[in-house]
Amino acid sequence: MTRAPVLSAVVGLLAAALSLLIAPEPFRLGPARAGDAGLAGRVEAVLAGDTLGYRGLAVAEIDGGRTVTAMLGDSAGGPLFEIGSVTKTLTGMLFADMVVEGLVRPDETLGDALSAVRFEHDATASITLAELASHRSGLPRLAPGIRTLARSALAGLLGVNPYAGQDADAILDAARRIAPDDRGTFAYSNFGMALLGQALAARAGKPYPELVTQRILQPLGMSDTYVTVPDPRPAGLASGSIATGHSAAAWSGAGYAPAGVGVRSTAADLSRLVLATMAGTAPGADAAEPRFATDDGERIGYGWFTHRYGNRTITWHNGGTGGFRSYVAFDRASGRGVVVLSNTDRAVEWIGLRMLGVDPPSAAGWRDLLRPGVTVALLMFAAGSLLLLAVRTARGSQRRGPDRLRVLEETLATAAMLLIAHRIGAWLTIPPWWWSAAVGVAAAGVTALALRWRTTPTRDGRGPAARSAQFAVSGAISLLIIGAMAAHL
Repeated sequence: MTRAPVLSAVVGLLAAALSLLIAPEPFRLGPARAGDAGLAGRVEAVLAGDTLGYRGLAVAEIDGGRTVTAMLGDSAGGPLFEIGSVTKTLTGMLFADMVVEGLVRPDETLGDALSAVRFEHDATASITLAELASHRSGLPRLAPGIRTLARSALAGLLGVNPYAGQDADAILDAARRIAPDDRGTFAYSNFGMALLGQALAARAGKPYPELVTQRILQPLGMSDTYVTVPDPRPAGLASGSIATGHSAAAWSGAGYAPAGVGVRSTAADLSRLVLATMAGTAPGADAAEPRFATDDGERIGYGWFTHRYGNRTITWHNGGTGGFRSYVAFDRASGRGVVVLSNTDRAVEWIGLRMLGVDPPSAAGWRDLLRPGVTVALLMFAAGSLLLLAVRTARGSQRRGPDRLRVLEETLATAAMLLIAHRIGAWLTIPPWWWSAAVGVAAAGVTALALRWRTTPTRDGRGPAARSAQFAVSGAISLLIIGAMAAHL
């Protein structure tokens, strides 16, 4: 066995080299340009070479009533991008427009608007539409439940649609059972905004997509905005991606459409929204007026946020789905507005703010360190666990050393961790070759363990049944993870 370390090192180096072929490969904005050349140049100046993690950018700039648009990079089938929570501005404006016409009241309660729903909690029935429109209802971010948590976890790991099957009836059923918490205090709630949209639809006697299209989109000429994707599907539906190189499923779920699930638009269409809202001519434009304070010093109207940057007041909303990011904003005083859409999940707010002449404040905090920290932890586990186990096997006696089932458990767990790291790793800040290095170290450990396989005990000192059961459970979990991750590489 004197040649075992050399052989293990050779296998590790070879595995690391080969794994570079499938290592994470973040997107980088390509050279393709379309639309207004001057705007494309201004966006490039704002980016200043910071293009890692972007695939395509669709941008609109409004200045004094004049609008120009441009596309940079790969549109991935665009220009119809998912706009996510930017849709909440449409829902807020729909609410404001219906208030003006006397179809609903700001103080109207859910119990009145949804008279067919038998709420289990009086506190929920007494929530007002204005509270829903301004995120002060006390409702959670998403409908509660194990299924919601499971869908969210799978979406984060595999890039699948977390809102599948969440139709309007599912929203109303969840609302029937839920109770608000800390009502009157700002707490951002996708569920609350979805419930507002369904309440307005119930009041109007027509589905939310039809209602918002008739009252907001058509008057603004937003003919390329789809609340739900029709059949046959329109041309130009972009595919979304994780910034680090993986694909992401399109989001859909009619119940959450008022909050931004499944809604697609273009930079040109959203520029019409920004221009008319800034001018005060859009249906429900009053929704952009700040009314209430948020938890971080901002102000909120019905869907629209307002923030002060020095002597500048910016009215805005952003959005994010599995593979898209969006930002719309305007400065009413200067008559300038901006739309930025991306078909990856890297943030775009900083681009829009700089285009408006605002220096974005630093938002670095513990959350910014969380993903890199998790990535490093996964790589350290994957790189070190098998190697340490090999050392223990070499030093241990027949009775004290790890058994064969432990070797198999650790090998499967390491493979699962490497695939998880590949999918969710912070590869915009951590060099992707670190993943290949971890693969190499893990391969070296596997090789060392394989060379001592014949002298490794089959089981440790515990009872055969208990040990086999433990291996069956842990091995099954690892294999499920490996299969799911490999299918979404």
